[in-house]
Amino acid sequence: MNCADGRRNVRHGGAEAMGLNHHVRGSQMSQSDSVDEDVQAFLPDQDQLHTYDDLTKVNPVTPTTVLKCLQARYRMKVFYTHAGCTLVALNPFQSIPDLYSLDVMKEYHCAPQPQEFKPHIFIVAEKAYRNVRSQLEPVDQSLVVSGESGAGKTWTSRCLMKYYATVAASSSVLKSQNTVKRIERRVLDSNSLMEPFGNACTLRNHNSSRFGKYIQLQLDRCQLLVGASVQTYLLEKTRVSCQPANERNFHIFYQMWNGGTDEQKKQWMMSHDQCFKWLPNSEVLIEEDCFQDTVEAMDHLGINAEKQQQIFRILAGILHLGNLGFSSSVDESQPCNLDEKAKGTV
Repeated sequence: MNCADGRRNVRHGGAEAMGLNHHVRGSQMSQSDSVDEDVQAFLPDQDQLHTYDDLTKVNPVTPTTVLKCLQARYRMKVFYTHAGCTLVALNPFQSIPDLYSLDVMKEYHCAPQPQEFKPHIFIVAEKAYRNVRSQLEPVDQSLVVSGESGAGKTWTSRCLMKYYATVAASSSVLKSQNTVKRIERRVLDSNSLMEPFGNACTLRNHNSSRFGKYIQLQLDRCQLLVGASVQTYLLEKTRVSCQPANERNFHIFYQMWNGGTDEQKKQWMMSHDQCFKWLPNSEVLIEEDCFQDTVEAMDHLGINAEKQQQIFRILAGILHLGNLGFSSSVDESQPCNLDEKAKGTV
């Protein structure tokens, strides 16, 4: 409020602005002392901090009081907290049984007032869905999932897509039901396909998205899922040829290396005794190194076996390119020479 008033007064003249700034500084000093006292009065009631399911109810709202409340809720294994119209999600870094089950989805979807339930990502999802459904003319809704690396953005996006694929699939018409089920499967499989090509293991997150994406789900006038599209941007292409220390390349390369059959590796010219410079830390296996899941997602999305082999051969070729080496030419006007060791790779 003080900042806004200051901006209005600045337009009246420099002198008045200078006087106001001086006054505000003095006011802020006394106000700060008051806030510190309020914080100290608020925090001793530690047993009640986890009960604040909306951070706008915290008084006073300061970084200290907000973080203390979130910390208390985290200890109680409560990982979602409202902050007005925003939902704050904390990554539990562990599997929480039944937190995203089908029964929980139905509970929030069928509730007359979902906002009266405890905070959950499904409340946000359901509110957007009802905003679309309740309008005489369809109004687009957008959900923004943001946070630092390892915050759980990828997982949250999966939950949202699963929720909409579930609640927008209820139809009494068998033909429509089959169509929606097929679209639902493709929508969910799109994640299984994008992540191997766009996610990598980093120091902070073993499944870190190295790109951004905008997922659009399309509903008809009956609120049934009829299509979807995905736009990607800001892919970290440099990771292919330059991986930070103790990090890995994109998942797909490790999936091929660990999950490809002997026949496939023969086609890709990837022998077991080879060492690829662009495949660091290949001995480290993680949950995302599941090659079969990627192949199944390709099948469901209509990528046939021939196209799959073309894709994998190109990826294998990229790894082979990483093993090429060149020696400096004596004559700068001449091209560099290929190292003797690299001729086998060629």
